[in-house]
Amino acid sequence: MTTLDKLRAPLRTVAAWFDSGSGRFATEESQRVDWLRTLPFIGMHLMCFGVIWTGVSVSAVVIAVALYAVRMLAITGFYHRYFSHRTFRTSRLVQFLFAALGAMAVQRGPLWWAAHHRHHHANSDKPDDAHSPKQHGFFWSHVGWFMSRKNFATRTELVPDLARYPELRFLDRFDVLMPVLLAVALFFTGGAQWLIWGFFVSTVVLYHATFTVNSLAHVIGRRRYATRDDSRNNWLLALVTFGEGWHNNHHHFPGSVRQGFYWWEIDFTYYVLRTLAAFGLIWDLKTVPARIRDARRHVEDRSHR
Repeated sequence: MTTLDKLRAPLRTVAAWFDSGSGRFATEESQRVDWLRTLPFIGMHLMCFGVIWTGVSVSAVVIAVALYAVRMLAITGFYHRYFSHRTFRTSRLVQFLFAALGAMAVQRGPLWWAAHHRHHHANSDKPDDAHSPKQHGFFWSHVGWFMSRKNFATRTELVPDLARYPELRFLDRFDVLMPVLLAVALFFTGGAQWLIWGFFVSTVVLYHATFTVNSLAHVIGRRRYATRDDSRNNWLLALVTFGEGWHNNHHHFPGSVRQGFYWWEIDFTYYVLRTLAAFGLIWDLKTVPARIRDARRHVEDRSHR
């Protein structure tokens, strides 16, 4: 084997940082973590130490919090409730704009995200579930699963309804484009301080808040419904993820745009989606029917109704 042959695999991995459709991982079945591929993810965390040199300001913290909130809503409202579960309808333009905004969260493209999430629901907490803490442990369910070669490729066969849009395929293939544009805009607007706080710190916090739905929301919390998995409702996770912590509700009826089934279950994403609907930007919001909401409840939960 020549030196060039030895370099081809790592070079293809580096190319996948910029073009996720480069093809190397299309048929991979290895669960082994590809550390070269995940160097940018590790680098995101290391860059947070830049706060030591840039310091902190009110504007930097405001930018960080604002970008956390906006991108969290793009993930929960569109990557999850729209692209993954089609719980409402919208125009092609709004679909693209929120897909682009969701891509800024640095959680890959909309097709990749939705395909893996649909696969999760079909296999929740079974051996084939890519991020089940029951099957694979906490670390793997929280961060390990998306580092593996097996889970890198977009499973387009699971999202044919989304794959028919060339603009979504573009965002999915070049998923690094929108994060880079965001980072550049922050740097030229507020300098290194805004870049560190608004992009790196905000994104890393957003990462781990989102990942708790895969890990902690299947371990800690209350099970209102007797679902076939270990999904749980956790009010604290619901606050930090803008409603995604009502995870047992969600697995009971994934087709609902509202995951906090009752008025006391705070679901910020649903409130924002209702506001968008009031302005005519989205429509046909699907909610859980009362008969389904009240079905398959545990005995101890029914006693507190």
